Amino acid sequence: MTELLALDLKARAMHAIALDGSRVRTLVEGLDATPDGIVVDHQRRHIYWTSMGAPDAPFAPGGEPPFFHRNGKIERVDFAGENRTTIVPAGAFTTGKQITADFERGRLYWCDREGMQVLTCALDGSDLHALVITGNGPEDAVVARNWPVGICVDPDRGLVYWTQKGAPKAGDGRIFRAPLELPEGADPRARDDIEPLWQDLPEPIDLELLGDGTLVWTDRGKAPEGNTLNRALVDPEPGPPQMLSSGYREAIGVAAVDESRFYVSDLGGSIRLVDLSDGTDEVIARPGGPLTGLALADLG
Repeated sequence: MTELLALDLKARAMHAIALDGSRVRTLVEGLDATPDGIVVDHQRRHIYWTSMGAPDAPFAPGGEPPFFHRNGKIERVDFAGENRTTIVPAGAFTTGKQITADFERGRLYWCDREGMQVLTCALDGSDLHALVITGNGPEDAVVARNWPVGICVDPDRGLVYWTQKGAPKAGDGRIFRAPLELPEGADPRARDDIEPLWQDLPEPIDLELLGDGTLVWTDRGKAPEGNTLNRALVDPEPGPPQMLSSGYREAIGVAAVDESRFYVSDLGGSIRLVDLSDGTDEVIARPGGPLTGLALADLG
């Protein structure tokens, strides 16, 4: 039976929720501070999630400009919510945001917000390296325009997509893509194969790529363009964005059932179903506190 998995910031818990919102159960408790992104491996029956740690705790030894603690991490549990395992321990990156995977190749991909990186590693945490670095040094780390947040991959075309959200109410959000493999000898700080897709967005967050070559994303920025669910064609060529749903309280996670049916979580604590085939656009659950990452899982 397919359920929604949602990360609850206040409860520091992972909830499993019926698709109609009729049942909510807590699958994992005691998550580290600020869980953010989640992805499900149905083949191996594992759930991975990121934690941001304490990214907003700058310190300035020796009078240097502030920088951020590298205490983001990635953990994993099985479908029963048991056998909790740390995959990437604190110290390897700064701020774990949205996460995705190519489970056929055995790779995780995620964004490190204040670390200003798009990162990848093997499913056991080994071979961790940056694909893209969007800024350098502590001065860049406090500029929200450099912050990557949402991520998805297209294994068939060998592409990674990510958002850089920009500051709140700045209208400076952007979405990019680049080849999934870092060219041999290339510097992730200076890739010349990055393609900007859209700019001047309110504050784009989570991404999903659909099978018909369409990208969908949430935006938590200022209305009317922000606090929305959006989509645009990316294959064979990028097309203009289209708003699908609005009125969220800082939209974060998106989980797509198919090309017309989506679930969206927000920091207001609600999960909304948007079904383009019949015009449904309604809140189906309020499981707890502010909600971040969202994923579909057949836990049965």
